[in-house]
Amino acid sequence: MNISILGSGNGGLAAAVDLTLQGFHIRLWSRTASTLIPIIEKKGVEYRGVLGNGFAPLDMISTDLEKVVDGAELIMICLPTLALADIGQKLSQFKRQLPPVFLNPGHTGGALEFMANFKKENQNPLSLAECSTLTYVARKQPGGIINISGVARHVWIAALPGGRQALESAQTIYPFSKELKDVIGTGLANVNMVLHPPGAILGASWIESTKGDFTFYVEGLTKGVSKIMDALDNERLSVAGAYDHDLPDLFHEMQMIGTIEKDADPLEGLDSAIKSGKANRYIQAPHSLDHRYYKEDFWYGIQPFLALADIANVDVPIAQSLMNIAKGLTGPVEIIDGRTKSSMGIDTFTRDQLLNYLIMNH
Repeated sequence: MNISILGSGNGGLAAAVDLTLQGFHIRLWSRTASTLIPIIEKKGVEYRGVLGNGFAPLDMISTDLEKVVDGAELIMICLPTLALADIGQKLSQFKRQLPPVFLNPGHTGGALEFMANFKKENQNPLSLAECSTLTYVARKQPGGIINISGVARHVWIAALPGGRQALESAQTIYPFSKELKDVIGTGLANVNMVLHPPGAILGASWIESTKGDFTFYVEGLTKGVSKIMDALDNERLSVAGAYDHDLPDLFHEMQMIGTIEKDADPLEGLDSAIKSGKANRYIQAPHSLDHRYYKEDFWYGIQPFLALADIANVDVPIAQSLMNIAKGLTGPVEIIDGRTKSSMGIDTFTRDQLLNYLIMNH
C-alpha cells in the first residue's frame, strides 16, 4: 500500500518508521522545509527505541502536498490537532477524488472539524476515519532522529458517514484498532484530554519557575493531581454514556494502549499506575505555558468536550473549571477560538440529531 503521511513531527516520523518496517511504501510531507533537511539528506528516518535502532528509507520526502498525495492509496494525517482545519482546507483545493483519509489521531472533534472545512471548498465525497489517540509515544531528536518509546497495543477507531474504506485501510495498518460506532466515541476516548489538563493547571507555577525541568508523568503527578484527573475522567464517562458509549475508565484505557503496565494495581491509585508506565516515564514537563499541553489539550480537547457535554445536557463542572483557568492563563491569544460547535459544524444539532447524522449512510 502507498501511504502518504502528512506531518514530520513525533507521530509522523514514528509512523513513517513503523510502517516502512512493516513493508508499506511511505511518502512524507511536512509544512516546514527546514524540518525535512536532515531527513532529505539521509533519504529516510533514523530511529531508536522499542522498534530497535536503525534506518528507514522513504519513497518520497517533500513539502509539495499535491506531489506527496498523488498516487497514494491512503492519506494518514499525523499533525497537531490545531492544524486539522487548515489541512482539511488545503486538501479541499484538489478538485479531484482523494484517497481515503485517516486522522492519527483525531483528538476530540477532529474528524468533524476536518470534514466541515473540507466541504466548504470541495463537494467530492471523502472517506474519513480517525483514531482516539496517537499510535506511538515518540520524541524527535536533533538531526531528524526519532526516539520511539512506545507503540500502542490498542486504539479506538471510527468513521464519518461514508468512511468505511478509510476505516478498513487504517485497520489494515493497525490491526489492533477496535471500531466504535461513531466519532463521538473516538473523540471521548482521547486520553490526553484527561491526562494533561489537571497537571498542566495544577503544575503551572512549577512549569514557569523551572521551565519544565521535571518529569510530567512522575514528579508532576501527585495524589492531588490524580484526584482531579479521576473527577475529570468521571465526567468524560458520563458524557460518553449520554451518547450511548460505554468506554473504559482512564486506568483501563491506558492499560490497553500500553502506557500503564499490565500488572499495575488500580487500587493503588491512578498516579501510581501512570508512573509505572515505561513509555511516558522520562517525558519532561512543558517548557512554558505556550506548550501544546495548554494550546492543544484545552482549546482542542476540553473545549470541544464541553460542546459535546452541552449538546447532551450533561453537567461537567471540573472540565468547565479547568477551561476557565486555562483561558486566564493562556488565551485566547493567537490560537483563535479553538474547536467549537461552529467549527465542527454541529452548532444546530440536538443530541439525537447529532447521533442520527453520524450514523447516516454509515
